[in-house]
Amino acid sequence: MANILQPPRLRTSEEESERRATWLELFYDLVFVVAVSQLAHNLKEDISISGFLGFVFLFIPVWWSWIGTTMYANRFDSDDIGRRLLVGLQMLTAAAMAVNIHHGLTENSAGFAISYALSRIVLVIEYVRAGSYIPEARPLTTRYAAGFAIAAFIWIISDFFAPPWRFAVWGVGIIVDLVTPFTGRQYQLKLLPHASHLPERFGLFTMIVLGEAIIAVVNGVSEQRWDIYSTMGAILALTTAFSLWWVYFDNLGGTPIVAAKSEGRIRKMLLWLYMHFPLVIGIAAAGVGVEEILLSQQTQALPDKIRYLMCGSIALCWLALAILHRTGIIRYCKMRAKYRLGGAIAAIALLYFGKGLSPVAVIAIITAISIFQVVQDLSGSRPTTRIADADI
Repeated sequence: MANILQPPRLRTSEEESERRATWLELFYDLVFVVAVSQLAHNLKEDISISGFLGFVFLFIPVWWSWIGTTMYANRFDSDDIGRRLLVGLQMLTAAAMAVNIHHGLTENSAGFAISYALSRIVLVIEYVRAGSYIPEARPLTTRYAAGFAIAAFIWIISDFFAPPWRFAVWGVGIIVDLVTPFTGRQYQLKLLPHASHLPERFGLFTMIVLGEAIIAVVNGVSEQRWDIYSTMGAILALTTAFSLWWVYFDNLGGTPIVAAKSEGRIRKMLLWLYMHFPLVIGIAAAGVGVEEILLSQQTQALPDKIRYLMCGSIALCWLALAILHRTGIIRYCKMRAKYRLGGAIAAIALLYFGKGLSPVAVIAIITAISIFQVVQDLSGSRPTTRIADADI
């Protein structure tokens, strides 16, 4: 049973050596399962350059809303009635965002903007509350509360503009939101995130988007007649998702937080945070590509727009992982970074030169690229440095 009123407290690595996600955090994540599903549905309805850009544009506030709540909970989480009610409000705002994602750039854009603004307002309340109870955190919480409050105000006033000017105002609000963490860099060093809790939370969101890829396989196969092509396509698609899971989670750890503590800089930590965005975007978009591949006529050439989506999404995943490896944000490894970059280049080559290939042939090549990444990790891994920095 939660306490009736328990003030926020610091939850840093110095305070607790080991920490896991709470049941409340896992329950909160369920709303984002639905939100990611709605975003994927939008992309499926419009597989084009404009459709993909709209998908990314709506994904940013959804992802940043989850990031904001997660980063707050990492530093200041408590289990009292007040905290539970505030998380409940955040879930309502996230659910409202999910509802308004469909037609989120047309008739539902006003509702989406208000929903996101309300999510930021709840977060501002939490930071003000934390600052009032924890004096040493006040410089950081004040900057975060001010920045997110300004962003929320910008999103609210966007409803007074008609599209496309409304979306220009959104862009300003997004920039303010994304820049806010940089305004308190010197204070973040004194309140570094928990080194075991934060990687787990980022891993759980990555699992959400990987789950969307699994759903895409099931949907694609269930709407097709079972034959050798649909069976092969499903197996290959699941193998690709499994390979991405393998490569990401085998290299995940708290290295950026440890580095920030030892080096006195938070560059790697912030880069780790922002580089997860192209990774989850790539995985989510690849899920849509997988479903479209499975629904395509298997005896004919895969339509160009689906090949572009699938290959471009996978290339984005491997490119993001290459940067994460090369900068030491996940396991530092120059060789693995080169192989990830090679995988991205191979996927882009398939995008350009794969015209005329059947759907199964395209997914087979993508799967081969993914399996190669796993094999390389297995052949170059060192048991004693699974999460530690290792220049292999």
